[in-house]
Amino acid sequence: MIKATLVMVLALGLLAPTAAAHAQPPKGIPRIGVLSDESPSSGPIVSREPLEKGLREQGYTKGQNLAIEYRYDEGKHDRLPALAAELVGLKLDVIVAIGTPAALAAKGATKTIPIVFTRVGDPLVVGLVRNLARPGGNLTGVMLLTYELSAKRLQMLREAVAGVTHIGVLWNPTFAPAGIELKEVEGAARSSGLRLQPVAARSPGEFEGALLTMTRERVGAITVLTDTMFTEQGKRLVALVAKYRLPAMFVRSELVDAGGLMSYGTNYADVHRQAARHVDKILKGARPGDLPVEQPTTFELVINLKTAETLGLELPQSLLLRADRVIR
Repeated sequence: MIKATLVMVLALGLLAPTAAAHAQPPKGIPRIGVLSDESPSSGPIVSREPLEKGLREQGYTKGQNLAIEYRYDEGKHDRLPALAAELVGLKLDVIVAIGTPAALAAKGATKTIPIVFTRVGDPLVVGLVRNLARPGGNLTGVMLLTYELSAKRLQMLREAVAGVTHIGVLWNPTFAPAGIELKEVEGAARSSGLRLQPVAARSPGEFEGALLTMTRERVGAITVLTDTMFTEQGKRLVALVAKYRLPAMFVRSELVDAGGLMSYGTNYADVHRQAARHVDKILKGARPGDLPVEQPTTFELVINLKTAETLGLELPQSLLLRADRVIR
């Protein structure tokens, strides 16, 4: 009996390190950190799967030949500098910064660890890099062309809502890039003869008040500017937009899936996969400052036909034919 027990104990002792080895990434493999302005507690993280898919396409599998540390700010951007410093302390090979606030925090935290940013509107305007072709320093990444698409969004919204001349703009002034985007929208409106009604919402609690203001001002449609808060609180925002029967143009297709009228913008999944290719090049020895900042290659127009019917809109066939996806 004693002999049998001893054999069992030895066997378990031999198996334990094997199980632990499977639970922990092997030592010596590349380690990257992901700093994001998203909130995992509010729902699915829209960047995580496409980023990891992009890394798998480059030959990296999390937990096997790559270790990944994630840090999210839970919608509180003032936490980002501390989270960035925490990642820097882990002696990582690369930091992936998702969103402009995260990229700025990462840049402020280190001048030596390579940083690959993604989901950034204009890295030149916000001061992330000096040059798109040769960024210099320790940063490179993928930009969104958010501001350049503003005029197209207004044009498409004008096509969808025949005769509209007064358009509301929902924006968050605490989100740094929003002010730049608002100026682009205002310029596009002037050249198109449209009147804008910008109304701010700094938190989800201000959504309804902002939409009520637009309704009282008799706007014929609204456009929602870029902000992680609007995406993460998409269901709530879309429900309120429907309550006030406002045809709305969004940046992200997730809000159209949730019931919004339409969206036009960059395919975010492709952008994160592009960023993964930058990570691969850096891990293989490239200097981030020598890698050009890339622009997105895929854009998509998504239309919710069911929402259009609910609003009593008869969308022109020319607009529907241009859509990459129509929800019926």
